Amino acid sequence: MMWQDITQTLDDRIAHWPEDTPFNYARTVTKAESGSVNIGKIETSTHIGTHIDAPFHFDDRGATVEALDINRYIGGATVIEVGGGETVTLEDIEPYRIEGTTLLLKTKRRTERTIFPDSIPVLEKRAVEYMASCGIKLFGIDVTSVDAIDSKTLDIHHLLYERDIMILENAVLDEVEPGYYDFVALPLKLQGADGSPVRAALRYRGGFDDE
Repeated sequence: MMWQDITQTLDDRIAHWPEDTPFNYARTVTKAESGSVNIGKIETSTHIGTHIDAPFHFDDRGATVEALDINRYIGGATVIEVGGGETVTLEDIEPYRIEGTTLLLKTKRRTERTIFPDSIPVLEKRAVEYMASCGIKLFGIDVTSVDAIDSKTLDIHHLLYERDIMILENAVLDEVEPGYYDFVALPLKLQGADGSPVRAALRYRGGFDDE
């Protein structure tokens, strides 16, 4: 099976957190100028598009990106589609058998990457506890945060971290069917960083109906 890209494209139209640095790519040297190569530079927040949160993002004592175990971001994954409600509950995910150490939640049918959302669905604490009991080490979702947009305490970020679960946000799951997958989403090895964009991909292994 072919790998399926689940990464948001980064360009100057992509939405960003209002207080963050917007994404910009600029070509600083052209092949015509240099005689040999084009060279570009990027300016961006570390939480742009499809990205991971390092624990340092919300905990001054937490690990930064270069210290994270890359094995967290490679392996088996389960994709579950949940309803479009304000809360993702235990009852939304408990009916499915979870395989692998990554759980990805599909909460919407279409990704609008150029518009920052007013609200997003939020995990309830019972759902986090259940994921931890299933051995999940990385939780991913197709929205911009695991907490409410206006949250200052980031309770779900902290609860996931306390349960040894890392975070992936803004995955593009529009064309992804629920089921079981091989998964990869490697962060850049950024010294001292609180997060990193990733190139995330899935490879289908089977559906829930195949059990």
